[in-house]
Amino acid sequence: MKKIVLLAVKVSFLVTVLIVLSMCGKNADPRLICGVTEYPPLNYMEGSDWTGFETEFARLVGKKLGMAVEFQKIEWTRKFIELEAGTINCIWNGLTANTTDSTTGRPRHEDVDFSYSYMFNQQSIVIKADRAGEFTVYQDLSGKTAAAEKGSAGESAAKDAVGDGGKVIDSTSQVDTFIEVKSGAVDYAVVDIILAQQMTGSGNYNDLVIADITLDHEMYAVGFKKGSDLTEKVNKTMEELFAGGEMLKLAQKYGLENSLYLDKSKIE
Repeated sequence: MKKIVLLAVKVSFLVTVLIVLSMCGKNADPRLICGVTEYPPLNYMEGSDWTGFETEFARLVGKKLGMAVEFQKIEWTRKFIELEAGTINCIWNGLTANTTDSTTGRPRHEDVDFSYSYMFNQQSIVIKADRAGEFTVYQDLSGKTAAAEKGSAGESAAKDAVGDGGKVIDSTSQVDTFIEVKSGAVDYAVVDIILAQQMTGSGNYNDLVIADITLDHEMYAVGFKKGSDLTEKVNKTMEELFAGGEMLKLAQKYGLENSLYLDKSKIE
């Protein structure tokens, strides 16, 4: 009888261990820890708090999922390293999904699972207003010196644009590239158009403009660790937010309604 009881205890313990291990392999952490950078109007600091379109979007999703939402500032070149290490469990920061990452040299979908796409983006060329006449067609970008955030889709586009005879200066953030252009250290910067529209022509950058040169369209999505069960949960919640009109209302708050869309196609 004692042997039977002992065996039952061991089986019960083993089942408990397996359940715990199973939870660890998935997402037992009740927090949604979002890797972000300074990127107005998507993520930026207001006092001591993060705010912006992406920030509020993540909080809406977290509320519906019953998860606490935290924001962890990261170096963009280390985004996938931080995700793999568990420092963050998602990248929620205007992450272009349909591109090759300039840091890894691989298509991004090979390293992360992506949510549905929810916004269009496009790389843009930021120049000094008094040099607008020098940059009217794509070929004018060749052989020049450009600034771009290291590890970004903009860096890949900049390398293509400058060609073999040009040079790309790495910046730690997209915002820093505007300083490089303004100072004359580079001929132009390659940055997301949403950011460029926010920052050029006013304030410290009133002498900067967006060149009338069209580059490829991109798609924003949230990035998760491969195999994460958060991807499906966030997708379902995203559909609810679009259907309920909350996403449109949020996009209008930040002037992004013309970029908003929901695309459930698999990113690859």
